[in-house]
This record gives sequence, C-alpha cells and structure tokens, in this order.
Amino acid sequence: MKQDIYDLTVAHILENQEKAYRLAYSYVQDRDAALDVVQNAVCQALEKCWGLKNKTALKTWYYRIVVNEALQYLRKNRREISTQPEDMKEEVYLEEGYDRADGDETVFARVLKLPPDMKTVVILRFYEQMSLGEIAAVTGANLNTVKSRLYAALKKLRKSLEEMEYERA
Repeated sequence: MKQDIYDLTVAHILENQEKAYRLAYSYVQDRDAALDVVQNAVCQALEKCWGLKNKTALKTWYYRIVVNEALQYLRKNRREISTQPEDMKEEVYLEEGYDRADGDETVFARVLKLPPDMKTVVILRFYEQMSLGEIAAVTGANLNTVKSRLYAALKKLRKSLEEMEYERA
C-alpha cells in the first residue's frame, strides 16, 4: 500500500514537472529560483507522501507543496520580484509551455500584470484547467474566496482591455 503511494507520487511528479515549474515561476518570476522551488517541492513530496491517505488528493496536495515552497522562497529572500521588462517575462511563460488561451498576446500580458493572488487563480483555472475546488485546495483559500478572486480578476482584465481598446480608438 505505502509503496503504491510512493510510486503514484513519483509518477505524478514526473508527469507534471513542467506544470509545477510554471506554477513556481508564476510566484517567484525567476528561472533559477523556480527550479529551486520545484526541487524543494519534489523532496518534500517524496519525504511526506507516506502520510497521504487519499490517492485522489495527490494532484492538489502536490500543487499545494509547490505553492508553499514558492511562498517560503519569497519570504526567505525578501526581495522584489524580478525587474525584467514585461515582454521578457511573457516570453519565459511562453517558452515554458503557457499558450495564450485565446491566441491574443494582449490578454496574456494583462494576466501577468494582475496582483499575485488573482494571477495565480487565473493561471490555474484557464492555463492549468483546474477546477475551482482544486484551486482552493492548492492555494489554501476558501472556495468562495477563490470564486471572488477569479471574478475580480476577470472584471479587472475586462476593464483593462476595454481601456486599451478605447486608447487605440
């Protein structure tokens, strides 16, 4: 039984390493730091998987570890997020596998400018195709909080895009 959990954990980590990296990068916004976060998350997951009782919770459990490691990294380093130009940040996301949901680079660029809690919810929902319940488990937030963050993020994106269109006209 315990070996099954370990094997499932290893398989999940291998299958989702790119997703874990993208999630870590969405927090730390630095390639090397994101790799460190994922490496620490993998170590944590392999050490603690023996206590996992519900196999169906593996996905959200592992994403939660990645999020916690990213937050711990940010607290530990207490530094400003990378000062790369916005187009370079977007390029990293695209290199690492985030496709633009609608093929419009302006939407994706606006998503990257959202506050971190909103950005995380949008990325997990639309780019990782996670359910709201899974996002709540990953972020450690109440389901209603996730819903309100998603609603607020979409409202903010809509307003930002409308303003951009108005400026072009």
